[in-house]
Amino acid sequence: MDKVHLPKGDMWAVHKFGGTCVGTSQRIKNVADIIISDDSERKLVVVSAMSKVTDMMYDLINKAQSRDDSYISALDAVLEKHNSTALDLLEGDDLASFLSQLHHDVSNLKAMLRAIYIAGHVTESFSDFVVGHGELWSAQMLSYVVRKNGLDCKWMDTREILIVNPTSSNQVDPDFLESEKRLEKWFSQNPSEIIIATGFIASTPQNIPTTLKRDGSDFSAAIMGALFRARQVTIWTDVDGVYSADPRKVSEAVILTKLSYQEAWEMSYFGANVLHPRTIIPVMRYDIPIVIRNIFNLSAPGTTICRSASADVDGQNLDSPVKGFATIDNLALVNVEGTGMAGVPGTASAIFSAVKDVGANVIMISQASSEHSVCFAVPEKEVKAVADALQSRFRQALDAGRLSQVAVIPNCSILAAVGQKMASTPGVSATLFNALAKANINIRAIAQGCSEYNITVVLKREDCIRALRAVHSRFYLSRTTIAMGIIGPGLIGATLLDQLRDQAAVLKEEFNIDLRVMGITGSRTMLLNCTADSNVASCYHDWLRKGIHVITPNKKANSGPLDKYLKLRALQRQSYTHYFYEATVGAGLPIISTLRGLLETGDRILRIEGIFRRVIGTLSYIFNNFTGNRTFSEVVEEAKVAGFTEPDPRDDLSGTDVARK
Repeated sequence: MDKVHLPKGDMWAVHKFGGTCVGTSQRIKNVADIIISDDSERKLVVVSAMSKVTDMMYDLINKAQSRDDSYISALDAVLEKHNSTALDLLEGDDLASFLSQLHHDVSNLKAMLRAIYIAGHVTESFSDFVVGHGELWSAQMLSYVVRKNGLDCKWMDTREILIVNPTSSNQVDPDFLESEKRLEKWFSQNPSEIIIATGFIASTPQNIPTTLKRDGSDFSAAIMGALFRARQVTIWTDVDGVYSADPRKVSEAVILTKLSYQEAWEMSYFGANVLHPRTIIPVMRYDIPIVIRNIFNLSAPGTTICRSASADVDGQNLDSPVKGFATIDNLALVNVEGTGMAGVPGTASAIFSAVKDVGANVIMISQASSEHSVCFAVPEKEVKAVADALQSRFRQALDAGRLSQVAVIPNCSILAAVGQKMASTPGVSATLFNALAKANINIRAIAQGCSEYNITVVLKREDCIRALRAVHSRFYLSRTTIAMGIIGPGLIGATLLDQLRDQAAVLKEEFNIDLRVMGITGSRTMLLNCTADSNVASCYHDWLRKGIHVITPNKKANSGPLDKYLKLRALQRQSYTHYFYEATVGAGLPIISTLRGLLETGDRILRIEGIFRRVIGTLSYIFNNFTGNRTFSEVVEEAKVAGFTEPDPRDDLSGTDVARK
């Protein structure tokens, strides 16, 4: 028989299904339907263990190691889960063959767990061998289901193929050369158009079973995609794709239809639920796109991660240079500061060597060019060990005054803005910081690499969600939502509400603004005071100080003592808020804005002239309608009903309103 060579290239499509996707017998059938409906010439399918099985297997090991007899009943539960699933899916010889293998494996596991129970100890290789059985069983069941539909399908134990070398950071590096040799040999003996492969598990060069650690099944799919030079790798999950921000925190977050490898890498590092960064490495070598899709919503196109991705949201070009935002919580900042650091070689090395010695993970670093201080972020659970190590390492420098302090700032979060188009685009940082300033968010530290793919800021943890919503809205990744509170829906307020109702659709369609009248505040807030109440006007100072924009026809605040008015205007500038009062004069005609525009362009006001009755609507109406045929009070009452007067007409008739204007 001639040796069968492994064909490589675009004829292969790789699919990866996680534990949720194969969690029940019905879901395994759904997975089989997806595989069958794919019209690719050849297909490789990587599967995880059934939902919760990996955790159950680790629990077995922990119980046996702790000499807890309940590991026996826990193993029986694992057996029953797979036994009942097989009974739902398989029949005849396929069922008998699978159950025979299942019971054989469980018998071996009982012996191994008994040995662990007696020793009270387990090696890593023993643990990896036990845990990997979940993938073996799910791959075999799925292969039987696909084969039952008359297709050429075989299952692959990837421990025979994938060879990996452990690293010092408790990860593994694939040995692609050796893995390719083993794959060629396996395929020559098991040629097939559809291969169902186990995810998560592999072997060391000494053929000792191991795992690919965290997110190992995704990593398996990426490695296999590279080995087969596949057309694309599809990761099936339970979300529609990659969002522009965490939808649990930003309700307006949108699905990103495309991401570049670098963007996906950055977002996943900073906590976005995308992929583990290492998953992207194998496919980058051969420009193989990764597609994230929802197995429970097949109509959703998902997110494509590829070499170069235009800023595209829902099929439309996105002008924003920022593609998405991600956050990391539960961090602390460590600040090492002192004049003795400047110009001293090796200071940074000594700092981070001490951090490495306690096994802490540095997430972000920021250093001023003066070299006077270095600050960095670490997980909050590790900060005490880091601070103690630095205090010990620099005790002499601290005592001598060369270092002034090693300070810890707890309760921090990181907010990262990510986008390939940020590179060489002026103004991105300014826009980001302006959005945070307007939301009254204080930034504790900033970092940006020269690649310009991300800008990272450290904030108070309590400010993180508000900051995320503010910057997401500012970069137009979703509609700009303006939450409004209206005080006093009287004549003016009611008219305003009618206008908002009539214009809401136009604002959304043409200006991408979602204007909401609501009783709560949002990332962009304003208050429209439609009363003539002096008590309400007295609140303007507090509202502006809290970053709330104020729009009003109320003249009380602007026509009182001059020092109070000047304080209002100064506060408005300091708090980056708007204070608009165009409607206080001229029945809404643009008188004030026109005058302000003239002043801002260098003109000086020498004198203001106007037709009195055009400026004061109440008196204009009364003078035009008081002909002597009716009493004066009747005309005033008619003007009030028509909405021309102040809430108290005496303000008009006494001249008080004229004076305020």
